[in-house]
Amino acid sequence: MRRVLPPLLLVMALAAIAVAGYWLQRPAEARVIACADPSTDCRFSHRGVTVTVHFSAHPTPLEAFELGVNAPQATRVRAEFQMNGMEMGFNRYDLHPAGNGVFVSGVTLPVCVSGRRDWTLYLEIDGTHYALPFSTR
Repeated sequence: MRRVLPPLLLVMALAAIAVAGYWLQRPAEARVIACADPSTDCRFSHRGVTVTVHFSAHPTPLEAFELGVNAPQATRVRAEFQMNGMEMGFNRYDLHPAGNGVFVSGVTLPVCVSGRRDWTLYLEIDGTHYALPFSTR
């Protein structure tokens, strides 16, 4: 029994860490924003102010593009990219202020080995969460 107990406890601890990690990385409830093509700008209202989200190019896996968010009066903008029901690793970005309410970050999406192209941009602006579904090429 003494030989079995330490490995069993280790496996249980690792399982608990995996479950906690899954729950901690899930984005909070987000308001869904319809956006057919983020490379042509998506606009929505955040606390009474119009926010614009823009991708510098239509997203293609493994090709960098710039994510820009014009969020006047915002102090912090974060972005996370996920596929529904599929773990794609950590794709989180803190956008950096570029002046005049604009926040930017370079982004690169991973390749999905199953060939899926459906993504969701989870955007957090000063603690408020938005979800913008889109597709890659």
